[in-house]
Amino acid sequence: MRIDYKLNDKFDLYIFATVSILVVIGLAAIYSATQNTIQAKGNFEKQLFSWGLALVSFFIVYSLPTTIFRVSAIPLYVFSILLLVVVLFFGKTAGGAKSWINLGVFSFQPSEVTKFATVLVLALYLSRKNIDLENLKHIGFTLILGLIPVALILLEPDLGSSFIFLGIILSLMFWKGISLFGLFIVLSPAFVAVASLFGVVYLILAIVTVIVLLFLFKRDIFLSGSLLGLNIASGFFVDYFFRILSPHQQDRIRSFVDPMADPLGAGYNAIQAKVAIGSGGLFGKGYLSGNQTQLQYIPEQWTDFIYCVIGEEFGFVGSVIVLGLFLFLFIRILRIANYAKDDFLGLVIIGILTIYFLHFTINIGMTIGIFPVIGIPLPFVSYGGTSLLVNMTMLGVVLNIYRSKNYT
Repeated sequence: MRIDYKLNDKFDLYIFATVSILVVIGLAAIYSATQNTIQAKGNFEKQLFSWGLALVSFFIVYSLPTTIFRVSAIPLYVFSILLLVVVLFFGKTAGGAKSWINLGVFSFQPSEVTKFATVLVLALYLSRKNIDLENLKHIGFTLILGLIPVALILLEPDLGSSFIFLGIILSLMFWKGISLFGLFIVLSPAFVAVASLFGVVYLILAIVTVIVLLFLFKRDIFLSGSLLGLNIASGFFVDYFFRILSPHQQDRIRSFVDPMADPLGAGYNAIQAKVAIGSGGLFGKGYLSGNQTQLQYIPEQWTDFIYCVIGEEFGFVGSVIVLGLFLFLFIRILRIANYAKDDFLGLVIIGILTIYFLHFTINIGMTIGIFPVIGIPLPFVSYGGTSLLVNMTMLGVVLNIYRSKNYT
């Protein structure tokens, strides 16, 4: 049942103003985090320039006819996949992953573009009239479309971005109306895989849980046996997958389980991040006055750990304000998706919202120590020209749909 809200006519100023405030907060935090760092001294100016380009992209996309998103879905997806192949051979390595293409004047990260392209192509496929997510063929093809970029990104290897793609697949299938059994098919291998990271006992418990659920679903013996085999294989595949990760990513996962196992190595960032946020108190130490921030205890804190700067210098109050802004943004975007009368456009909005929400959740989670450190920036706040440009472009798509009256 749809919620009865009256939306403004042409431009959702609330969404645009909220994002603008987040960008300004990010710029202030980037300046604070980089003013005492020679190698990152110009990052504030670069981010400010990226914000200008992002605004241009936002208004261009905002002005386009909505039909262009449907027409460009497949070409953009194919092009983004080609970029992921190119980056494996000619990419620039940063943070242990070959994720960047260097164009001389600037570098960009193809995976950021691919996230949006994958949303478009999955929305296009799932919006077809004959799609039934009770049908295993339809579920399988959806997974193939979503997992092709995941496989290429894992070869970089970029573990963090791959999680975003998995979230996109799941959220779009859920919004389309996947059944409980279909959801079980998609989620159970991941559940078993994650459980296996914590040891054999957890792996066995996870497999037993899967067996019980298969019994409750009461499907035919061949299908149930196949799904059980898939889940067992996913549990044992994790060890192989873990070995192909770069050493620093393996260390990050180990430090998530026990940060104190290597407090001066892989667990250092997670420990220092919590110290920075905790030391901020209620109102913070004051702008440009955070010890952890100004003394650079957390490496490259202007990117993945930007929330530490906010927590230390603006305290609990500043941190909650940022959380509140994101919550308001998510609710506002969800409201537009809830009103979309076109399945394709509604799915596109949900996919974009998922990208924002997962980046937000994982970034804050790894900053406060409840998620492993996997290199996910905070949308609109963290330093990164590609990220800001793509995020603003996607916001332009959301407000374009809002403007075009494609909602009831």
